[in-house]
Amino acid sequence: MKRLLSTLALAGACGLAAFGAQAQTKPAKLDQIKAKGFIQCGVSQGLPGFSTPDDKGNWTGLDVDFCRAVAAAVFGDVTKVKFTPLSAKDRFTALQSGDIDVLSRNTTWTISRDTSLGLNFTGVTYYDGQGFMIRKDKKVTSAMELSGASVCTQTGTTTEQNLADFFRANNMTYEVIAFATNDEVVKAYDAGRCDVLTTDRSGLAGERLKLTNPDDHIVLPEIISKEPLGPVVAHGDDQWFDIVKWVLFAQLTAEELGVTSKNVDEQLKSSANPEVKRLLGTEGKFGEGMGIGNDWGYQIVKTVGNYGEMYDRNVGPDTPLKLARGVNALWNKGGLQYAPPIR
Repeated sequence: MKRLLSTLALAGACGLAAFGAQAQTKPAKLDQIKAKGFIQCGVSQGLPGFSTPDDKGNWTGLDVDFCRAVAAAVFGDVTKVKFTPLSAKDRFTALQSGDIDVLSRNTTWTISRDTSLGLNFTGVTYYDGQGFMIRKDKKVTSAMELSGASVCTQTGTTTEQNLADFFRANNMTYEVIAFATNDEVVKAYDAGRCDVLTTDRSGLAGERLKLTNPDDHIVLPEIISKEPLGPVVAHGDDQWFDIVKWVLFAQLTAEELGVTSKNVDEQLKSSANPEVKRLLGTEGKFGEGMGIGNDWGYQIVKTVGNYGEMYDRNVGPDTPLKLARGVNALWNKGGLQYAPPIR
């Protein structure tokens, strides 16, 4: 019996030692990113408010700012990121192949994408739903009046599936006219090749700005789906998954605590709130646990801002998209945005 117990004890000790050695091994993805000196971020090919390049190749938008926040957390430098514009069809392949490190491209979180493509969704940066846009002169006021309509949409998206579900559930007929890119969809709709354009309602607000006469078009009131949009990483590296996930949580926490890019330095110096101290890295070693600096939260807020600042700057009521916070408000203000505690 003693010999058996000794054998079991030795096996247990060896197992713990092996586990400890494995736990201390640096994750390959973070090593690769630090070695090359930047994060490769997959974005859309041009969606106002979310990811759009100007004529000099400078990118702006909510999805773009999130990638900059990840760069701030890892490098303490928002410029350490490069952007790869991707079509809906190519976005997952680019992530699976390692051509990009993170996908931040108005991508809907679904069970099939989360479980069968080798991907991990890290959170929801924008809660959305699919809608329809139509010309005002069509005199249509409800999606229930769209039977027989031709509908422009993009291939390789949940939009196509939702469209089919909606018309089938309501016993209506339609003709789908699909294109590979957003720009092709918008141009076809603007040219009158279809009656209706459908995508996420945030996307409709952005695409409407590209039309020849934006004021001639309306977005119908119905929301026909749930579209939780968020960043995605590849399976296989839990620490990289943790980093990208907690970047969003840090931005949400900062907004909840009232920490902004304008007051973060003062908060760093004088705040007695333990939650603020943990967020900004003056208490605890939460960055170290992810393989990055303990000031990761400070770097995010200082250079990119909290979630509310990022939202308002890119898609909020004072932008051309004029999107109210709605369900994207914090949980304590009637919305769905909620972050686990930093502790």
